[in-house]
Amino acid sequence: MNDDYVRTPPGRQPTPVTDGLPIARRKLSHEVLDRLLPRIRSGEFPVGSLLPSERDIMANLGVGRPAVREALQTLERMGVVGIVHGEGARVLPLSANTVISQISDAAMHLLSGSSDLLEQLKEARLQFEVAMIRTAAQRATPEQIEHLRALLEDHKSSLEDSQRFLVTDMAFHRGIAEISGNAIYKAVSQAMLEWLEQFHHEAVRAPGAEKTSLNEHIKMFKCIEAHDPDGAAKTLIAHLKRANKHYAPHTEPKAAAPVRRRTK
Repeated sequence: MNDDYVRTPPGRQPTPVTDGLPIARRKLSHEVLDRLLPRIRSGEFPVGSLLPSERDIMANLGVGRPAVREALQTLERMGVVGIVHGEGARVLPLSANTVISQISDAAMHLLSGSSDLLEQLKEARLQFEVAMIRTAAQRATPEQIEHLRALLEDHKSSLEDSQRFLVTDMAFHRGIAEISGNAIYKAVSQAMLEWLEQFHHEAVRAPGAEKTSLNEHIKMFKCIEAHDPDGAAKTLIAHLKRANKHYAPHTEPKAAAPVRRRTK
C-alpha cells in the first residue's frame, strides 16, 4: 500500500479539501526577493558589499533575468540596495529616515483622499510632539540649547518672508526632535511635517499669524532652556491647536457650467 494516499472506506464519498482560500500564484520576482532579503538581513551581505551578479542569481535560483532584475529593482525602491550600471547592486545602510521616507508617497496619496485621515494625522502629531518636547525639556544639553537658539534666531529673521518663515518653522520643530537623540522621533517628526506641509493653505492665515507663531516658539524655547516639560507641553498644545487650522484638504476646482445652446 502506498502510504502517500489513504483509501476511502467502501460506501463513503471522499471529503473534498476546501478551506475557502484558493492558492495564490506568486510572481517569480517575489520568490527571488524572498530569498535575497533574509540573506541581507542576516549579514551574509553586509552594508557596502555587492550582491551576487544577475547571472549568478539566475543560475543559483533557476530563474530568468527578468525575475532577477525586478527583484533587484524592488530592493532598490526599498532603499536596501543601490544599483550602479556596470557595478551591480550594493547593500546600503538603512536608517529610520530611509524607512519612513519609503511610505511618504503612499501616505500623501492616502491623506489627499480623506479629510478624516488628515484630521487624524493632526491629532497624532499633537500627541507625538507633546511627548517629544517633554523629552527635549528634560534632556537638552547646553550645546543642544544653543543650537535650538540659533534655529530660533533664524526663524525670527524670516518674519517678513512667509515662505522662508514656514521653512524655518519646520526647522525649529526638527531641532526639538533632534534633542531627544531618538532617530525614530526625528524621522517620524520630519515625515509628519512634510505630509502636513502639502496641505498648508495661505488663505486660512489670520493677520499676524506669523508673529503669534513666533511668540509661541519663543515660549517653547524658554521652557526647554529652563528644563520645564510641563510648561513646554502646555505651550506646544496651544500652538498646534491653533496651527492645525492652517491645514486643510485641497479642494478641486468646480467644473465649468455647460454652455447652453441658444435656440433660433
